[in-house]
Amino acid sequence: MKDGRLAGIEACVFDAYGTLFDFNSAARAVSGELGDDWQKLSEIWRQKQLQYTWLRGLAGRHADFWQVTGDALDYALSTLGLERPGLHARLLDLYLQLGCYPDVPATLRQLHARGMRLAILSNGTPAMLAAVVRNSGLDGFFDAVLSVEEVGVFKPHPAVYRLAPERLQLTPEAICFLSANAWDAWCAKASGLRVLWCNRFAQAAERLPAAPDGEISDLTQLPAIVCPPPPS
Repeated sequence: MKDGRLAGIEACVFDAYGTLFDFNSAARAVSGELGDDWQKLSEIWRQKQLQYTWLRGLAGRHADFWQVTGDALDYALSTLGLERPGLHARLLDLYLQLGCYPDVPATLRQLHARGMRLAILSNGTPAMLAAVVRNSGLDGFFDAVLSVEEVGVFKPHPAVYRLAPERLQLTPEAICFLSANAWDAWCAKASGLRVLWCNRFAQAAERLPAAPDGEISDLTQLPAIVCPPPPS
């Protein structure tokens, strides 16, 4: 990244959960019932959800993200002794209604108005992604919503990151990938994409190959960094 900018970017591709959509908002919605346990529940649920994607990928036992999310929720509820009638179903329904982070709508509007192509690249199933995009009022912004179900393996498999240039018909160098998940940002860079790590949670940098091209604290900083390609 030169002079705080990335030149030649024709598309911004976003991770979904944790980057655009607040995965804590499902458990937070039942905080009145769970009290402080909602935070513990959300943390365990998210950790186990990611662990199951990695373990299934390594074991060659793929199941879609909806099943993985439900299995991870089962584990979290059991761990905290919160196996109450109807709670599992309510939380899964809320996961389809996750709120987006406050910086997301305005940033997408600004990029869209500039003619930047926009896409999502996520572990989520097509149905899950369609639901959160619709419920967050983000319909119409995205040129593509890409799910790992097209390749049958979760991130960080390189086949997932290849979906973006293949579908958008762009070189990897013309794509800026955004993720708030540090492992995702590092692995996307290792797969050839240009990457900005949206470090929403003030995490330490990963000790993995191929560090991202830059780091931002939220998406409001993105429009000033990505540059349209020079006129041909």
